[in-house]
Order: sequence, then structure tokens, then C-alpha cells
Amino acid sequence: MKNSKSIFTLILLALSLNSLAQEKAYLASEAFEGSIRGNERFRVAFYNVENLFDYIDDSTTLDDDFTYRGNNRWTKARYQEKQQRLAKTIVAMGGWEAPELIGFCEVENRYVLTTLTQFTPLKAVGYEIIHQDSRDRRGIDVAAIYRPDKFELLDYHYYQLNFPFDTASRTRDILHVIGKLPNQDTLHYFVNHWPSKFGGEFETQPKRMFAAEFTRHKVDSIMLAQPNTNIIITGDFNDEPEEESMLSGLKVQTELSEVKPTDLFNMMYPIRYVTGTHSFQNEWGILDQFVVNGRLLNSRNSTSIRNRTAQIFDMDFLITEGATGATRPFRTYQGPAYIGGYSDHLPIIMDLILNPRK
Repeated sequence: MKNSKSIFTLILLALSLNSLAQEKAYLASEAFEGSIRGNERFRVAFYNVENLFDYIDDSTTLDDDFTYRGNNRWTKARYQEKQQRLAKTIVAMGGWEAPELIGFCEVENRYVLTTLTQFTPLKAVGYEIIHQDSRDRRGIDVAAIYRPDKFELLDYHYYQLNFPFDTASRTRDILHVIGKLPNQDTLHYFVNHWPSKFGGEFETQPKRMFAAEFTRHKVDSIMLAQPNTNIIITGDFNDEPEEESMLSGLKVQTELSEVKPTDLFNMMYPIRYVTGTHSFQNEWGILDQFVVNGRLLNSRNSTSIRNRTAQIFDMDFLITEGATGATRPFRTYQGPAYIGGYSDHLPIIMDLILNPRK
């Protein structure tokens, strides 16, 4: 009987250690690869930068809170401090060299990206900007920056989401970036910021489902025309990996062992109950995700995902502790109070392994 209990205890311990190892693989604070990537690896990232507004009023959008007379008392000094903090985060996300391609959401305009890349330590990187104003009523957009020394931009498109069941609604566009990697493989990179649950989860769910189905249609068209291409879909989806928009709308495969080249797999699905990128009411959730086509999961291909793993960039300086003792992202405002943090979301990163084309 004692031997049986001992064996059972060892099994539980082994399972616990295995679970911990899996968790650590997904957390940059536990296992971060910061060495020089050269042309052998390529780091992609996504970051919801939480209300990256300039401090000038735009009469065409609802940005009044982010002016010096607005509710947030948004000043040039606060704006510049946020820019420096975001630059610090981006530098840290890269390790010895800056990330090659980064998608953003919640940026107000091209100007905020210009100051981020030209008037902070990021100037030395030489980032180029992809941005277009959307119809979003708050004036926040999706965008991207990339290193032209490592990524050859071929084209980009912004797709408007026109809801047939709510023609008056205005939301963020979907950004589709097309470029060549250092090994000459083509990468399609979609940056999303789907409609939020503000106004009710049930009431707003059709909009996220519409965005998911729209994106899936675009991806299917690409894979039909270019079966050997590489596709990454990222963003703040405002839904968790196990929700209907991801499973039924985007039609992601949930079993890694069963993924076919033309399937889509959510890199965050395996850790959906373990950790998170965003905290709401002291509960962590994963709204920021990477979804990839199955071809990227095959290490025998010329481009594949390193260790079949994406990471949440959860370094200590990005996290704070609330009054209850619960941890959460160190954001810019807590309610109406300015606390001078970074964002209410954590960034996510993922490395591609690049081999010569066969």
C-alpha cells in the first residue's frame, strides 16, 4: 500500500513538473531567447499599446479625454513618458537585436508611430511604418513597424469590416502585410483588433464572429492560390482562444498533432487556462494571440515556428500588484488616476526558424 502511494505521489509530481515546464516555455520571464538572430531566426510580435494618443485634439474622433483639458489630463510630458516606456519594452522584447516585425493596436495615427520610432532609442533600429486611419469612432487603429534590413515589404492592405446587420457601426480595419523573409519565403501577417464586448458579450458577439469569418475567407483564398506560403494572424481578438469566434469563425484546430498544412492553429490555445496577456477583475485572460497556418508548424519546411511555441512577454517591469495583491499589467491609467505605466496588455512574441529554401 505504501509503495502504491509512493508511485502515485511520483506520478503527480512528474505531471506537475511537466505542466510547469510547459508553462515556462510560454512565459518570457522564465525562458527568454535574447541572442543575436542574424538571418537564422526572425522575431514577430504584437502589442496592444493601450490608448497611444497624441496630446492634440482631433475634431473628427472621440479623443477628447486624451488632451491636456480632457478627463485624463493627457499632456506632452505624459505622452513622451509613455513613448519612452513603449520603446524600452520593444527593445527588451528583442534581446540583442530589435524584433523584426511588430503589429500594434490602439494607436491614434501615424504621428504617434513616427515619434515612437524616431524620437526614442528605437531610432537606431531604422523601423519603417505601416499605418492607415480607420473609421473607428475613437480614432484608434491597427498598424505595424518592420525592419527593412530583415523584411522586404511587398504590399499591404487594410480591410474594412462592414457589418450587414449593423451598417452604422464603425470599427478597426484588419491589416494584411505581405513581405519576404531573409530566406526569401513569403510571409502574410494579419493584424487585428476585433470589436470589444462593451455593450454586452452576447450583443457584440456577432461582430467578432463576422471578423473571424472575414479573416478566414481571406486566409483560405491565399492558401488556395499559394499553398506553400506562411500565414500568421495576430492581434487583440477580444475573445479567448476557446470562444466561438476562434473555434467556429476562424475555424482553428485545437489538437496540435492533427494539424494539416492548410489548417489554422492557435498558439495560445494550449495555455488558455494557465496564464494571460490581460487582466479583468483580477482574472487573467488571453485576448492577444498568434494563429498560424499548419505549414509553419513543420520544422522540415524552410520557415517554421521555433519550438512550436509563442511567448507572453511578461517581464517584471510590465507587471504591478493591485490593492488586493493580485498581479496585473502595469497600465498608463488606473481608472481616472495616472500611474505612468506601459499598457493594460502584455506583448506576445514568436520566433521563426529560417532555413535555406529547398
